[in-house]
Amino acid sequence: MAASLLVGGALFDGVSEELAGRTEILVRDGAIAEVGRSVQRPADADVIDLSGRTVSPGFIDTHVHLTMDASDLARQTLASTAAKALKGLSLAREYLGYGFTTLRDLGSMDPEFPTVDLRNALNAGLMLGPRLIVAAHIISASAGHGDLRGFYAPRWDLPVSALADSVAEIRRLVRREHAFGSDWIKTANAGGYFSVGDDPARPTWFDDEMEALCSTAKLLGMPVAVHTGAADACKQAIRFGARSLEHAYLIDEEAVDMATGRDTFIVPTMQMTQEDLGELQAGTLPCQAIWKFSRDNKQIVESQRLVAASDASVAFGTDCGMFPFSHGILEFQAMVDAGLSPLRALMAGTSVAARLLARDDIGVIKAGACADIVAMPGNPLDDIAATAQVDFVMRAGEVYRQPAVAVRRPRDRPAG
Repeated sequence: MAASLLVGGALFDGVSEELAGRTEILVRDGAIAEVGRSVQRPADADVIDLSGRTVSPGFIDTHVHLTMDASDLARQTLASTAAKALKGLSLAREYLGYGFTTLRDLGSMDPEFPTVDLRNALNAGLMLGPRLIVAAHIISASAGHGDLRGFYAPRWDLPVSALADSVAEIRRLVRREHAFGSDWIKTANAGGYFSVGDDPARPTWFDDEMEALCSTAKLLGMPVAVHTGAADACKQAIRFGARSLEHAYLIDEEAVDMATGRDTFIVPTMQMTQEDLGELQAGTLPCQAIWKFSRDNKQIVESQRLVAASDASVAFGTDCGMFPFSHGILEFQAMVDAGLSPLRALMAGTSVAARLLARDDIGVIKAGACADIVAMPGNPLDDIAATAQVDFVMRAGEVYRQPAVAVRRPRDRPAG
């Protein structure tokens, strides 16, 4: 792989509170070799002029669903595993173009493991796409958020959900996820808005069931992400060792304090709420979601502001798949609208998300890190909307997207 030299007009390195000025970044063999005001310029390096842009670590979305389509979930869930994987690849590549170089996929509704296969193909270099970290399925109680049987007639017993109703069944499903290649365990301990027959305000696991899931995952070295809603469900997830609370729709101050004290990450998916509000007002929200979201939407917004005002570790996640991936980049703006500073929002999508994923080689621009790098016109610390204007994307040293700027290659340089 040829070396690249990026010349940025400003730099957000993922951790600093202010932008650095003009910065050069030397990339070789998929990694960042050197960062500084001026770095060595190997003779074989392509020079990429980003002097009119802010350079940043590649964005990390810690909550997506590449193989689920909420706009037609009941029918789309019945598609073949291959069809879901191929559609997921297309979405992953689209999302990479917006600057998302790492994704955590939190569950497919499929009897097989399409996201594991997709991750493995990307890791093997069979195609270019974002880095993928996966929880293959959503482990759920019957009548919980992961139980999709309510979409179909009772006579059909379709194997699309990962359901368990005893401690032994829960342990078996966790072990199955581990055996077939999941990186994370995903569960739901409260109902959801788009699922049928459950309520986000009600927990759906008993304590012994939640304990069984988390302790089995811990035994196997797997972190746990919990779709949760009710404040009591948030507290249950924290008590039993969840690494991240997904959505935390109805979280209260006590639960936020618990999460802060135990460094449990909160992934509040704030743009999803804006999407749902828009659909509620337009009259296009699915019928099973209307009564629940109509009841809870004000409290959800209040809970998001509570999280934003706290010292909790807030990580960037969107729930794309439940709404179009093309809107995922708006999460940065939704986070700022809820009360996070632009700096904290940017860190949520870079270094804090990397810390959630226990990866010190992404989410930062430093020597030795993966060369996952994006650039955008403007200053995102002054106007977070700049994040929606990304026009340069590098993933592991490979340029995926670049603006109409001169890329000076070694052969273009005059001799001598």
